[in-house]
Amino acid sequence: MGFIEEIKRRRTFGIISHPDAGKTTLTEKLLLFGGAIQEAGAVKSNKIKKSATSDFMEIERQRGISVATSVLAFVYKDKKINILDTPGHKDFAEDTFRTLTAVDSVIVVIDVAKGVEEQTEKLVEVCRMRNIPMIVFINKLDREGKDAFDLLDEVEQKLGLQVTPLSLPIGMGYDFQGIYNIWEQNIQIFQDEQKQTIGKKVTFDTVDDPELVAVIGSKRLDALKEELELIEGVYPPFDRSAYLEGKLQPVLFGSALNNFGVEELLNCFVEIAPEPLPKASEERLILPDEKKFSGFVFKIHANMDPNHRDRLAFVKIVSGTFERNTPYLHVRHNKKLKFSSPNAFFAEKKAIVDISFPGDIVGLHDTGNFKIGDTLTSGEHLRFKGIPNFSPEHFRFINNKDPLKAKQLAKGIDQLMDEGVAQLFILNLNGRKVIGTVGALQFEVIQYRLLHEYGAQCSFENLNVHKACWIQADEKSTSFQDFQRIKQKFLAKDKSGQLVFLADSAFSLQMAQEQYKDLVFHFTSEF
Repeated sequence: MGFIEEIKRRRTFGIISHPDAGKTTLTEKLLLFGGAIQEAGAVKSNKIKKSATSDFMEIERQRGISVATSVLAFVYKDKKINILDTPGHKDFAEDTFRTLTAVDSVIVVIDVAKGVEEQTEKLVEVCRMRNIPMIVFINKLDREGKDAFDLLDEVEQKLGLQVTPLSLPIGMGYDFQGIYNIWEQNIQIFQDEQKQTIGKKVTFDTVDDPELVAVIGSKRLDALKEELELIEGVYPPFDRSAYLEGKLQPVLFGSALNNFGVEELLNCFVEIAPEPLPKASEERLILPDEKKFSGFVFKIHANMDPNHRDRLAFVKIVSGTFERNTPYLHVRHNKKLKFSSPNAFFAEKKAIVDISFPGDIVGLHDTGNFKIGDTLTSGEHLRFKGIPNFSPEHFRFINNKDPLKAKQLAKGIDQLMDEGVAQLFILNLNGRKVIGTVGALQFEVIQYRLLHEYGAQCSFENLNVHKACWIQADEKSTSFQDFQRIKQKFLAKDKSGQLVFLADSAFSLQMAQEQYKDLVFHFTSEF
């Protein structure tokens, strides 16, 4: 198969949602229907001892939530599908935002009972800003929930989307009888609850099939016909080019837990979802079909296998082919590196690949060369945009509880910060280390991972900081020297050595901005 054909086969997407909307369960079921696994493991069910394939960190299994993005790949209908399952919890939103730089499209999962929730709004806003094509999957139809049309209105109003339904539920909750598939023009009848394996399907090709009345009843059938007329009159017909431009969002319904509507979602997705898209660098727009290789690191994960202390950098390939044992330029270090065992992923399972194409995600064994946002190329000096560190909202001093393990603690903090789990600031005044996170739950994850992966014990001590700002200034100006002298106890350096102002209140930040007008205060590290 040729280079262009390989690119056209690729579909790389992320799954996003508010916590508990069923995102990890949907990922699991996509793998089941894609033939990648034989049996699915429910995320929280105590009866089923298997845990979800994409939740591979011990802490995820204990809590039943995803705290790290995992990458899974499989082939379906001759399409190579790369799924990035992201954390839904708001405390890990930064990992999700970075992952959205590596996808070509997304599936937004919404709980039928809860509708559009806060975290979904934030994530969709990021997708809208970047014009990422979105498919909406309304999940958990086997539970009592909101009316389908009310949900469609809510998605349009709260998320600011223009939707077009490609399937419609027949009943809901205890009364759920199946789905009318507008995309494939058929009816799927919901029969038995097959949670772990794929059950048999009963399908009707038309609403006028006389046997359908016997299955769902005449009252339900009349309501379905009315609803289909309403859809035709109210919603625009599906237009793939509008979807690819981020202007139209198809909506499908189903129950991931019961494997219902998942295959329909997958069939629709492989037909309409975009192939690998061009990506902007600071220098120029990079097209996937360019012969020369380029790619960027969007995630780093230490200790995926605690027995081997391995650290992997996840690279999204933007253009050209990435080949094993070929030297590539690490742009930030301006040096050539070659990789003898690049990995393709199936959650924590890895396989060595000889060649990868645009759209693919490869894992590179890293000894500390990479940080998030780094670019690799065949030789051209490029820097891909849009992978910043955000200003944290929670700050704590980190203290060593075991003086004999100081080395392990330093190494653990260093590696976890490279992963982007949190940010490290070192105070100029006394060299104390401060951890800044987007959410409070991250401190728990850091403490847990330092102990279990590095054998280091730490404690946290509260620090009154309102906001961290990166400072840009002319270092020779008297204004900057004055600022450094007066604000000395609030200044720190981040891991890259950039100057950061840790403002103790909104008022002191505002006063500093007014007083030092020739200083620029940035709320992300990318400027």
